[in-house]
Amino acid sequence: MASTQQLAAVKGAKVLMVGAGGIGCELLKTLALSGFQDIHIIDLDTIEVSNLNRQFLFRKSHVGLSKAKVARDAVLEFRPHISITPYHANVKDPKFNVDFFKEFNVVLNGLDNLDARRHVNRLCLAADVPLIESGTTGFLGQVTVHVKGKTECYECQPKPAPKTYPVCTITSTPSKFVHCIVWAKELLFAKLFGDKNQDNDLNVRSADGASSSSSEDAVDVFERRNDEDIEQYGRRIYDHVFGYNIEKALSNEETWKNRTRPKPIYSKDILPDIRENGNSDKVVSDDPSSVSAMSSLGFKNPQDVWSLADNSKIFIEALKLFFLKREKEIGGLSFDKDDQLAVEFVTAAANIRASSFGIPVHSLFEAKGIAGNIIHAVATTNAIIAGLIVIEAIKVLQNDVAKYRMTYCLEHPSRKTLLMPVEPFEPNQSCYVCSNTPLTLEVNTSVTKLRDFVDKIVRAKLGMNLPLIMHGASLLYEFGDDLDEDMVANYEANLEKVLSELPSGITGGTTITVEDLQQELSCNINIKQREDFDEKEPDGMVLIGWTQAPPTEKENNGSAENGESNLTITEEVEVVAEEVVLDKKSSSVDDAAGVDPAAKKRKLSELSNLPISSSANEEKVILDDDDGDDVVVIHGGDIDTGKKKKLF
Repeated sequence: MASTQQLAAVKGAKVLMVGAGGIGCELLKTLALSGFQDIHIIDLDTIEVSNLNRQFLFRKSHVGLSKAKVARDAVLEFRPHISITPYHANVKDPKFNVDFFKEFNVVLNGLDNLDARRHVNRLCLAADVPLIESGTTGFLGQVTVHVKGKTECYECQPKPAPKTYPVCTITSTPSKFVHCIVWAKELLFAKLFGDKNQDNDLNVRSADGASSSSSEDAVDVFERRNDEDIEQYGRRIYDHVFGYNIEKALSNEETWKNRTRPKPIYSKDILPDIRENGNSDKVVSDDPSSVSAMSSLGFKNPQDVWSLADNSKIFIEALKLFFLKREKEIGGLSFDKDDQLAVEFVTAAANIRASSFGIPVHSLFEAKGIAGNIIHAVATTNAIIAGLIVIEAIKVLQNDVAKYRMTYCLEHPSRKTLLMPVEPFEPNQSCYVCSNTPLTLEVNTSVTKLRDFVDKIVRAKLGMNLPLIMHGASLLYEFGDDLDEDMVANYEANLEKVLSELPSGITGGTTITVEDLQQELSCNINIKQREDFDEKEPDGMVLIGWTQAPPTEKENNGSAENGESNLTITEEVEVVAEEVVLDKKSSSVDDAAGVDPAAKKRKLSELSNLPISSSANEEKVILDDDDGDDVVVIHGGDIDTGKKKKLF
């Protein structure tokens, strides 16, 4: 039974929920049933069919409607006397400023991306409002408490970088099915159906007339000829990428000395009859989303593993349908996991390439999960996490600091423990967000433009949305809607100047101040002149004091060469994680992980008795809210030191 004090705290609280998806639906229901009387919800999304299996407040009739508004209406059906205020909006909108956040006693996050989480974290710090973070993926879950000055903030510890793969591995020496998926999605699909002007590593001249010319005007093999039948075009593309390109790769004997040689595949050997493929006339709907190569060919079960012949049929049929039914979209398409035809094409292309390189093929269901970074949600996990959020919220409202806990829901519990509570860590004294610690930027001020600094450091790394940059009393740059034309023109001109040539020149030894007025965040950056940067530092700048965890998977097949970039399997709205680093031998935090020694001052009194695996191949788990399913979990990832167990 709740105490009188608890009931009073709950009934008098004004709560802000950010996110009304997988966790949000469970959380709103639990808040309402727990006696909370004044709840506000912010969510930008609308309801999709794929949400209905776990976001139980929604029904099929709600598809296309605002999540926040429908969730409110659904809960008021069984709790009509409470106040629920929905906002169908982006939490980063200017109206949700520090003053807005100050209206609430606690903020509860159910977000699915790093950028929004950082934004809310900073607003909560500025408003001095407690934040409770959460995330689920599959059977794993977490709830963490962040109170200014008492516990670490959300950004006190680095977050994992998205998983990337060297281009040379993707284009030349794939060894895993995920490499084939990245090739099919990021290269082949983009080349055939995306922006024709973008650089693409598939620009190899084929032997069918294009390769005989060294002229820059040589015909692009991927361009469809005016008099070319669509099935003939599909066959030619098939033969080029799965046949000719493989033969060309085999001509480099050095590459295959210690690798299994791939087999070129040509359509005539797999599909002898060019008219044997499906009939696109079966597709009668004008709705592009309903166009399907599987339907055209009579394939029904997405969990079937197709043969090489079946994959070849799907490949050519899908390409054919894009040109016959969705031709207006070609040139502007990008892969979307909810685009059935795109998923079919990418699955077939990846499987054919996998067959060539001796890699096991996968079903469409499995391939879609890899291509879309999907870990299928478990509604029960969302319910458990929502309950834990409310428990921590009640503690926060009572200011019961001694009982705050970060709690983790484990997939494979040891010692018969499903939930692992951990005492919150103290603020990281080197955190530039909550501890105002200066950062250092190594940069060649005679070469680097202010635009590069704004885009690659201020926005990409520091996560500022409305930045203001000052050097002493000189205002060098500001972004916002309330600037007059002269100011905008002046700042735009500054963006094109190198740092040392700005009106108040930035050189080695100087200090600049970067602020975000909306987040009420300010940090100082000390400039250190550096002339040269190696290929591992492509930005030409190194920010010291800002730390990001290493990529979640390391590839041993080679590294990017000759200035090649890496391809990433994750989307820009990418994987977010809460990490707890537990040292099995001591209570220290490894400096090599990019954490300042000051961060070692943590409350680890409870950690010595936690059930920690001692497996040599340690496991790193990345958690995010399940909303949209855009998450990745990597098991058995490489870790720099054998001492640690990175749980979350």
